[in-house]
Amino acid sequence: MKLIKTEDAVGHVLCHDITQIIKGVTKDAVFRKGHIVTEEDIPVLLSVGKENLYVWEKEEGMLHENDAAEILRQICQGEHMHPSDVKEGKIELIADIDGVLKIEREKLRKVNSLGEIMIASRHGDFPVKKGDKLAGTRVIPLVISEEKMQQAKDVTAGGAIFNILPYKKKKAGIVTTGSEVYYHRIKDTFTPVIEEKLAEYDIEIGGHEICNDDPQMIENAIRSLLADGCDMIVCTGGMSVDPDDRTPYAIRQVTGEIVSYGAPVLPGAMFLLAYYREEGKEVIPVLGLPGCVMYSKRTIFDLVLPRLTVGEILTAEDLNTLGEGGLCLNCPECTFPNCGFGKGGTR
Repeated sequence: MKLIKTEDAVGHVLCHDITQIIKGVTKDAVFRKGHIVTEEDIPVLLSVGKENLYVWEKEEGMLHENDAAEILRQICQGEHMHPSDVKEGKIELIADIDGVLKIEREKLRKVNSLGEIMIASRHGDFPVKKGDKLAGTRVIPLVISEEKMQQAKDVTAGGAIFNILPYKKKKAGIVTTGSEVYYHRIKDTFTPVIEEKLAEYDIEIGGHEICNDDPQMIENAIRSLLADGCDMIVCTGGMSVDPDDRTPYAIRQVTGEIVSYGAPVLPGAMFLLAYYREEGKEVIPVLGLPGCVMYSKRTIFDLVLPRLTVGEILTAEDLNTLGEGGLCLNCPECTFPNCGFGKGGTR
């Protein structure tokens, strides 16, 4: 930076804040670091006692913080989001739609490891709403080397760090199992809970079958709902390890494979995930929900449902990484998703 007369500063970039103090009225920066001085600014600067100013002296191979911030925005901003205006090397990203935030975590870590630039975001793999703040970026020094920003671009080559996956219109089939419900010995209190959860993501109910504990009956019910065009199947009941709990067997008969029977999440340890695959058609998730989904405020179902609704194909590894953060603390006042539940190990 260099020191010049204030009258000669038009077009130059300030290297420091200019503070105005009026007793009993204000004490604040009238101009911020990084401000480009205009002709109209000169009388104001002189009025606060600034006869001389430290301004940025452009150097070969160096970028002003705002120019570098624009590069940082380019490597961060993916689909369905927009940036705020740049200010003092800072830009924020704002969601344009409801959906699930996806983060290239390794890219994020590597960029933050470069130094002099930073990116802070909300947790990925969780729902966001239109207007939500997704991430904040900052170039820390007033000037930064072009080489450093090129390193950031190299790290993120091939795609942005952040993207939002939009929800897809889904039609779910519900299979309620259990002889006690089928023979009307008890009231079905599970299905209303599932309907409420599905409604959070505007998922249409495409059919509802009630079965006893006969695995063939359960299998037939699943196949019937698939034939009716359901692109998600949710099975409730019969998910424990008791000998007469046959829902997992029926699901396996339909899908041929189970991605995971069990997940490191409480509530939700007995959760089952499978996929029905038919050549030329979209993969259909088939879920087995344990009883805890019926009586616990938030469970494994709340962690996986949004991701399935945007069309993600979850793997066993995706579920395994939920262990850290997978313990719901059953707080007296539930603040999910603004809590630690489900926000665990990186992937």
